[in-house]
Amino acid sequence: MSPHTLSAVIEKHIRQLCLTDFPCGRGSLRKTVDGAVETEAEETDSLLDLLICPHSPWWHDASWSPQALTLRKLAVLSPERLHTDFVHKYFTTLRILDEDVSVVDGGLLKFSKLEELVLSANRISEIPADNLPCTLKVLELRANRLSALSSLTRRPPPHLWYLGLGSNGLGSCQDTADLSGRHWPQLVCLDLGDCEFQDQRALLGALTTLPCLKTLVLEGNPFTLAHSYPGLTVDTLPQLSCLDNSWITPEDRHRFQGLAKLSDVTVDQASVTVRVGQVKGIPDPLMSVEQNAPDFPVVTYSYFITYEFLTDQTSVDQKVATESKCDTEHVTEDADPQSDKNCEREKSAPDTGELNPEEACCDIAPVSSYSTSKLTWSEHMDFSDTQVHTGSDLGGLKKFLNRGLSLRVEEEKVLSWPAASEDVAVAKPGRPVKEKKGGKERESPIKSGPTKDKSKDRKRKSVSELVQDPPVRRSLVSVHVPLQSLVRGDGKVDVLCDLGILHTESVAEATPTCEKVLEKKIKEEKKKQDKDSKRRGGKGKAGREREADLVPASSSECVRLQPATLELSVELEKWESESKARGLLHQKQNPKSAETGGLN
Repeated sequence: MSPHTLSAVIEKHIRQLCLTDFPCGRGSLRKTVDGAVETEAEETDSLLDLLICPHSPWWHDASWSPQALTLRKLAVLSPERLHTDFVHKYFTTLRILDEDVSVVDGGLLKFSKLEELVLSANRISEIPADNLPCTLKVLELRANRLSALSSLTRRPPPHLWYLGLGSNGLGSCQDTADLSGRHWPQLVCLDLGDCEFQDQRALLGALTTLPCLKTLVLEGNPFTLAHSYPGLTVDTLPQLSCLDNSWITPEDRHRFQGLAKLSDVTVDQASVTVRVGQVKGIPDPLMSVEQNAPDFPVVTYSYFITYEFLTDQTSVDQKVATESKCDTEHVTEDADPQSDKNCEREKSAPDTGELNPEEACCDIAPVSSYSTSKLTWSEHMDFSDTQVHTGSDLGGLKKFLNRGLSLRVEEEKVLSWPAASEDVAVAKPGRPVKEKKGGKERESPIKSGPTKDKSKDRKRKSVSELVQDPPVRRSLVSVHVPLQSLVRGDGKVDVLCDLGILHTESVAEATPTCEKVLEKKIKEEKKKQDKDSKRRGGKGKAGREREADLVPASSSECVRLQPATLELSVELEKWESESKARGLLHQKQNPKSAETGGLN
């Protein structure tokens, strides 16, 4: 018998109960009825205590069946009753969880009075109905490897009222057909959560044939991401009392009444709204520009946010086609080591979701890049970017949401030069110009007045005729936002992304300069203190205080950066009522009247 068969695992648990060993069974240390054995004998209550006490060496974990502990007690009270057939028929509940079971064999039929069988988190790919006792009422198969129900529906247990099939690879047309009342006439509770059903109308049509169905779990299936869910389910199954662990109220019935009759509405379509709000904490890129810097080139910085979404999803906002897609023509990308570090940090971080983002990349549909509008730098840059992505690839959308959304903060730098070469050498007023006369250099100050005005005019002229270099883009930071909660039933995700401390190009250049200035000031101050101490014969108290205060005073002149943050909201659109769905249908059928309706 294979160690991965169900009957072998159950028999192992039964042997671990030690029903024939002390303190169970017929041991020599038990008191007899006539009291013949008095030396070193144990009372029955003492033996039972050894079974119950968690600190006892004879205590065993009996969570796999409620009958396990009572059977051990029976082995103390009436050991003569414990024969093999009696033990098998004694069990009515078996819970074999995460024990690497792969085969449900015929040995399970020995448990002829079994009513509840829980086999969650195993490796079962097929459930032969012939190997299940006909007395079963509860069958839990969550988180296995089931890909079809055909073997289970050949001759299912006739009295089954609970069936748990969640977190399996079910979702084919044949699986939908196998969930009919012909196979499950007494089914009251059905768990299909986190499977792969995509055709909402077909599945609901099959579930309407279940006459006793009262409790249903569907969240986690691709079609639950559609805007018609859960309204269409509530209206299609009037006998349902509980959906996705929430009671269906009369108000819910009233709001969604009539959705099932809207045959012209596309139900298997999802709309995802992505909103990018404020970004705070990006350092000023011009904070290190010197006052005496040359007039040209003119350097401009702009910032925008990019993210990826499914390629087959279309955006309602027209600017996706113009501004949203990243322009890759004539763009030079500057790699940022900090961005790479952030990526490495994301990969090494534990994934809170059920799907590894790196593994999911190979399975989901291709993605395209979208971006917000570009803004010049400010302490609080409010992008206020809202884009709605719609599509019917619900399976791809589920995998994409399990993977999560990746955003990047992009910086674009543009250098502008005068169109005419003669305008390049524009001198600033007040700066001396070196001239050569008679082989000697002399300095003559530029005259103010007319010369100053000419300089301004020339500069103004050159600014109006600037020629821009190709923009240089680089990623300041990337962040990964988990979205698994949308698949599990949440309608919206609001998050404030912590981007950490960012370093723009100018700040990175200013940092070593600041360190050099600080080091130079410290050396000069130490030289002064050494001279003063030699004159006074020692440092003295005042000198030591000045030296202690030197570093904090100088270091305050350096750039102090704050962590950057990004506001993000991702929301799944849902029909709130039948009237809203009907309004959308009317808008699609009469787009012109919908546009002019507010003017009449």
